[in-house]
Amino acid sequence: MNGRFFFLLLAGLSGSLMAIQGTLNSVLGKVIGLLESTFVVHVVGSLTAGALLLVLGNGSFSKAGQAPWFAWLGGPIGVAIIFGVALSIPKLGVGTATTSIIAAQLFSAYLIDHLGWFGMAKIPFTFVKIGGIVLIIIGAKLLLDK
Repeated sequence: MNGRFFFLLLAGLSGSLMAIQGTLNSVLGKVIGLLESTFVVHVVGSLTAGALLLVLGNGSFSKAGQAPWFAWLGGPIGVAIIFGVALSIPKLGVGTATTSIIAAQLFSAYLIDHLGWFGMAKIPFTFVKIGGIVLIIIGAKLLLDK
């Protein structure tokens, strides 16, 4: 298996886990409250990351000050994501919410790629990619029609 295929599978697995996580977070939110579940998810996630760090970590916290200011926004953005997904899934359903999430992710991702934001390498936006996005929009419309 070549490296690119492995990372495509990994990205696909991550996407599946996002739909499962959003569903589980919304279930927990119904039981204990939305902000409470967002907090619990982050505490449990931090404990999990801490355990992985102890076993697999090979970086250095001493370099944390070298990160650009915007790199620190991942935490607050993560809270907003978990809150927003957990709030929208019970109102829209998992499929509709995930369709909206994917559409917005694609738009944002290609904008970041094209403009090279946040230190990412610039990857030009091509007509082929525009065609792919149009097909995804058509697919999303078909999925969202009742």
